[in-house]
Amino acid sequence: MVAILGCCDSTNPVRRDGGLPGSVPAPSPGALRAEDQLPRQRRSLTSEDRSAIAVGVTCGCSYAQIGAMIGRDKSVVCREVTRNRGPDGSYWAPVAHRAAHERRRRPKPVKLAANPGLCRRIEVAMDEGWSPGLIAAMLRHEHPGTSAAARMGRVSHETIYQALYVQTRGNLRADLHRQLSLKRSARKSRGSTGRGGSHTYDHALTISQRPAQVADRAVPGHWEGDLILGRGNRSAIGTLVERSTRFVILLHLPGRRHDAPSVAQAMITEMSKLPAHLRRSITWDRGSELADYVDIQLNLQAPVYFCDPHSPWQRGSNENTNRLLRFWFEKGTDLSTHTPDDLARIAATLNARPRPTLDLKTPTQALHELLANPPAA
Repeated sequence: MVAILGCCDSTNPVRRDGGLPGSVPAPSPGALRAEDQLPRQRRSLTSEDRSAIAVGVTCGCSYAQIGAMIGRDKSVVCREVTRNRGPDGSYWAPVAHRAAHERRRRPKPVKLAANPGLCRRIEVAMDEGWSPGLIAAMLRHEHPGTSAAARMGRVSHETIYQALYVQTRGNLRADLHRQLSLKRSARKSRGSTGRGGSHTYDHALTISQRPAQVADRAVPGHWEGDLILGRGNRSAIGTLVERSTRFVILLHLPGRRHDAPSVAQAMITEMSKLPAHLRRSITWDRGSELADYVDIQLNLQAPVYFCDPHSPWQRGSNENTNRLLRFWFEKGTDLSTHTPDDLARIAATLNARPRPTLDLKTPTQALHELLANPPAA
C-alpha cells in the first residue's frame, strides 16, 4: 500500500512519519516537488489508490498531501471522496471502488426508461409549450436535495433531448419533438452551418473588440442582425434588433436574392433613416451574406462586429427575436412571397408588443423616447 503523509498520534496504526507499520518512510513534500517526481498521468484510480485515500482521510491528511503521495492532483482526491463518502461522512475503499466500477458500466441505465410517471410529466409540460430546459429547472425546484428519491424525480435537459432524438434512450412519445420551438426531428451540430468563407473575415472586427457599453445595453444604437431563411435556403429576410429597446427592422430582399451586395444595399437603405446616435454599431454572424461589410461601415459610419465562428448565441437579442418572427415566417415556406408592406406590418406588430424586459413598454415607445430626447441617448 502506498504510504501516506501522516498527522496522527502514536496510538494510530499509521506511523507519525506518515507511513504504515513496516512501510518505507514517506518523502517530504519538498522531495515530491523535485525533478525526479513522476509526471501526472490521466488514469483511473486503482484499488490501492483508494486504500491510500481511505487511510489519509482517517488520519486527517489534507487532499493535497494524499494527492501528492498517490501522484494525483488534490482535485482528483476531493472529487473521489465527495462522490463516494457515506451518509455518516466515512470513506471506505472497497465500497468506493465497487461504486466506481458500477458507474463505468456501459450502456448505462436510462432514468426515463424506468420511470413512466416522469415521462408522462415531461410530455404534459412539453404539450403546453415548455422547453426541456424549463422542465429540468422546475423538476430541480420540486425535488431538491441529494436523496435517492429526489434524484429519481428530476432529470437534466440533456436527458430529455436524448430521449427525443436517440432511439432506446427513453419512453417519451415519438412525435414529441414537434413541440420544440424548432420542431427538428434530429439534432443539428453547431458546427454544421456551412455558411461563410474561411478567410472572408480575417481582417474584420470581432465581438471581443466590441466596447463594454454594448454588452450592458446602457447606450442605445447598437444593433444585432442575421437572416431568416426560407424553404431550401432559397429565400430570406434580413432582421435587425436594437439591443436596448428591442426595436426590430426587417430587410426586404427581393427576387430571392440574399447575396452580399443585396443584403448590404438593403441594410444601408433602412438604417440610413435612423439618426447617427441610433446606429453606433452592428453585430452579425459570420455568414457569407455580409461579405460586403466594408461598404456597410463606410456608408453608415458604424463599425460591424462579427461573432466567433459557429457562436450565434453571442447575438442573443437577435436570436430571440428571430424565434418570435417565426410565428409569421414559418420554416419551410417561401419567404419571397412577403412584400415590403408585409414586412413593415409584421415589424410594426412586433414592435407594438409589450416586453417584460422594458417594464412592459413596447419597443416603439422606447425608441420614441430616445428620438424625442437625443441628449439622453
